[in-house]
Formats: sequence, C-alpha cells, structure tokens
Amino acid sequence: MHGRGPWGRGDLPNLGALFGGPGPWGPPGGFGHGPGPRPPWARGRGGPWGRGAKARKGNVRAAILVLLAEEPRNGYQIIQEINERSDGAWKPSPGAVYPALQQLADEGLIVGDEAGGRRTFHLTDEGRAHVEENADRLAEPWAEMAPEFGEGVPELFRQAAQTGAAVMQIVHSGSPEQVAQAGDVLSEARRSLYRILADDLGDPGPTADETEE
Repeated sequence: MHGRGPWGRGDLPNLGALFGGPGPWGPPGGFGHGPGPRPPWARGRGGPWGRGAKARKGNVRAAILVLLAEEPRNGYQIIQEINERSDGAWKPSPGAVYPALQQLADEGLIVGDEAGGRRTFHLTDEGRAHVEENADRLAEPWAEMAPEFGEGVPELFRQAAQTGAAVMQIVHSGSPEQVAQAGDVLSEARRSLYRILADDLGDPGPTADETEE
C-alpha cells in the first residue's frame, strides 16, 4: 500500500487546472463535465474550448420568455437554465438578464413577485399570449448558441475526461514506478492519435521525438 504516493495533494496545486479547474479533476462543469473552462493547453479559437459567440439581446429576451412559459423562475435560475440548455456555450451575465427582465415587466409581458428574499418572475396573460403567437420565432433560442460537434465527439470528450481522472488518481496515489508507466501509456496514446490522422492523410505521422517537442 502506497499511502498518498510520491506527492501529497498540496505539492501540485496547479495540476488540476490541466483538466479545467483547481480540484483534483476540475470543478463541476470543468473537464469532467463537458468542455467547461478552457484548460491551459487548449489554444486557438476552434474546438470545444473555442471562443463562444456573444449572446444578442434578442436571444436573452426570447430565452426568458420561453423559460417563464414553462414555470416561474428567478433571475439566477434563468441564467443557470440557459447555461445548461446550451451545453455551457451560452451563460448570459446578470447585466444582460436583469435589464431584459425589467424591460419585459415594463411591457407587461411578465411580472415579478418577492418571496424568500428573491424576486420570481412569471408570464402575464399578455405575455403567455405573446409566446403562443410567436412560438416559431421563440423556439429554443439557446440552440443556435450550443456547440456543434460531429458524430461521436461528445463520447470522445467523455473518454478524455475519464482518462484525465485516471491520470490524477495516479498523480496523487501512485508510486514512482506507476507514474513512469502512466507516462509511457500516455506517450503511446498520443502517438496513436497522431497515427489515426496520419493514416487518413496518407502521411507517416510524427515520430516519438517530434511529439515530445
């Protein structure tokens, strides 16, 4: 039995950030739960950590109306629900949501009630009629903000997350020999991934030395 292995939890305080956050595998919504925050090695603008599109004011307004047509919600719940339904691609700020709520209230489409220190909003009869009349235009406004991945890509992300979790377990609990073996496994996996692309392109792919650069 190795105990905590060659490193204690506090010896590598920044390693968790490799997988999307400060914890041993990143925070909820990080590497282990969808794309999450951009880890330091995910450079460039493409891919799941690419720069997301900016939500337009019309999107926020439509999202609020659609969500309130389902059930009453407060501002925080609206922000969280939009974030979840767009798979983390769109999380409007309070500075976008609360002014939109006020504008909708001023137009008589929604009304807010104070309860438990929070203001919960719901549609008025006029607001519900507006949503029904504009159902096609208001349908799932977060869908256009969600990342579009090819077939099998979400499962690939899950596999990568599980691999990252296994690496962190070895980092925190493995012996020096196990850490070295894990390094060899990851090196071979990286070379194999490059070979997959190289086979498709008719290229031999990078050598072991090239992938170490």
